[in-house]
Amino acid sequence: MAGFGVLILQVSLFGTGFVFVAQLAGVADCNSGRKPGDALEIDVTGLAIQLEHSFEVDDSVRFWVRGSVFLKPGRDGGALLSQNQLREEERNKLREVSSVDGLYRIRIPRKSGQTGAEDAYVTSFVRACSLVESHLSDVITVNTDVAGNIIGVSIVTLPGSCTGSEVEDVDLELFNTTLSIMGPSPAPVPETALFIERMEQEQAQKAKNPQEQKSFFAKYWYFIVPGAVLLFVSNAGQRN
Repeated sequence: MAGFGVLILQVSLFGTGFVFVAQLAGVADCNSGRKPGDALEIDVTGLAIQLEHSFEVDDSVRFWVRGSVFLKPGRDGGALLSQNQLREEERNKLREVSSVDGLYRIRIPRKSGQTGAEDAYVTSFVRACSLVESHLSDVITVNTDVAGNIIGVSIVTLPGSCTGSEVEDVDLELFNTTLSIMGPSPAPVPETALFIERMEQEQAQKAKNPQEQKSFFAKYWYFIVPGAVLLFVSNAGQRN
């Protein structure tokens, strides 16, 4: 009997990119030979990036494939995330790492948005206990520059606390991930048109009221002259 796969996508606008929530249910298909937990092959155009994770009891770093990120072309192309289901031995090890307050790490390669060339990795981490108690619910943000090059990644869990609560094994099978692609925000554009309009209004107002165009002395001479005379007289009296 063939099983079924469910790919849940929630799309919303976030910053300068789109946000996709992707969850891949277990898939079993007798005809294709696909086993539960295997990544679903998705035919999409764009840049494919391998998402890896690491969680070890001794806090060593050994990365394994968690899934794939598909970056769609274009400034607002968005992204799609396909993830593997955690096997039983992975779930047990994640619990062990959580019990000793170890770290859960992820990494993706730095890739050029133009050529797809890799030169290094960008990484991020959270406490393993927070990932366990969130039932594998996390938010991964991929940061890109104006050219579409990957320059950073971050991960947070929802919620992000560790309270020691019990988590059933069934809640540690599938990742519930929100993936966002964040590009640089455009710089604010100066309101040149509004400034010019205000200047024109001020010039028109001055043209209607020539009195306002007089100099400061012409407007207030009757205050300035008596004051100057008093100051002169006072100085002369002190000299005498």
